[in-house]
Amino acid sequence: MLDKVVIANRGEIALRILRACKELGIKTVAVHSTADRDLKHVLLADETICIGKPSALESYLDIPRIIAAAEVTDAVAIHPGYGFLAENADFADQVEQSGFIFIGPTGDTIRIMGDKVEAIKAMRKAGVPCVPGSDGPLTDDNERNLQIAKRIGYPVIIKAAGGGGGRGMRVVRDDEELIDSIALTQSEAQQFFGNPVVYMEKFLENPRHIEVQVLADGQGNAIHLGERDCSMQRRHQKVVEEAPAPGITEEMRKFIGERCTRACIDINYRGAGTFEFLYENGEFYFIEMNTRIQVEHPVTEMVTGVDLIKEQLKIAAGQPLSLTQDDIVIRGHAIECRINAEDPVSFIPSPGKITRFHPAGGLGVRWDSHIYADYSVPPYYDSMIGKLITYGENRDIAIVRARIALDELVIDGIKTNIPLHKEILADENFQNGGTNIHYLEKKLGLQ
Repeated sequence: MLDKVVIANRGEIALRILRACKELGIKTVAVHSTADRDLKHVLLADETICIGKPSALESYLDIPRIIAAAEVTDAVAIHPGYGFLAENADFADQVEQSGFIFIGPTGDTIRIMGDKVEAIKAMRKAGVPCVPGSDGPLTDDNERNLQIAKRIGYPVIIKAAGGGGGRGMRVVRDDEELIDSIALTQSEAQQFFGNPVVYMEKFLENPRHIEVQVLADGQGNAIHLGERDCSMQRRHQKVVEEAPAPGITEEMRKFIGERCTRACIDINYRGAGTFEFLYENGEFYFIEMNTRIQVEHPVTEMVTGVDLIKEQLKIAAGQPLSLTQDDIVIRGHAIECRINAEDPVSFIPSPGKITRFHPAGGLGVRWDSHIYADYSVPPYYDSMIGKLITYGENRDIAIVRARIALDELVIDGIKTNIPLHKEILADENFQNGGTNIHYLEKKLGLQ
């Protein structure tokens, strides 16, 4: 097993990694900005190193400082968590070249899957179903682009090859919009991602967002751990997630899961990863692969009993997968509510001091968070401050427990989106299951 790990992240995921390390007897090094001296995982780590100012560019995104922290503490590995440098291929390369273990896939794998065009090529080759599209980058040949759109059929969506987080995409509904939309998306892609390459796909009008969790050891072994439904979104940002996805049968799960594991073996994937799909009319369409642990991984852990972070650490230590596909059994249902420090109506971030805090509890309730009473939420980072996860023998029980837990959860001194979650869980259509990715925005009047 690994001897000592640098946790190159902050907040709830850093604490989650620290707990997994402690269970495996791994020493921990918490790197932090000057704004994060009082984070819970910093207070609990075996060693701590301040790596810079509050700005992420001068701390959590500063590759030399993070690697230097590993060097001075004699750590053997670095866990990137999610966000920040987690899907930065150059970071993975530099970690390995400096003699440390990157807890995740290789830089080459991250690079391939981070380029949406190359990722789609790899998935098609592996037999993973993909959205009908341009099958490659769009060029400056306007006539060719118009012919591609005609072949696919309107509406289409123009996407940045290096995109993510809802940026670098534009829906087009007729020929008149197409050429200008391609140029605008190319400009936006260059601005946000430093890569002007864009491609075209069929725009699905009312899809759900279904994703498949995988584990692979880079030694020819891979398994899937079922699917999650992440369709409850606002501006391409997930709000509520659940596992398993309502309406997905065991046969459908096996079908898509087997193709995802085959793709992992084909690309020699190593670690935890997630295949994201749009799902409409009984068909799966691959959109991207996230080469890291996901925010919503706890719902998969709750229904499978598998600790995904511990599995990441074991794989990074060179151990072959300890689980086979037959070991994975989906039991019950789990729901996760992302709790953000933000106004529940305007969604404006609400940093500040938490004056009173009381976590929810009870059977089937899990609270993943770094906050505590008198903790000050800084204004420099993502607004998520916790994840409320509930489990039940079935979906109805999981929803009831989530509603009770939201009533119990007390976070005073700042605004949070707890009222929004209460509204979602009380919604009849959500309770029936199977809402599409546009549902929440329409409900909130944002469409």
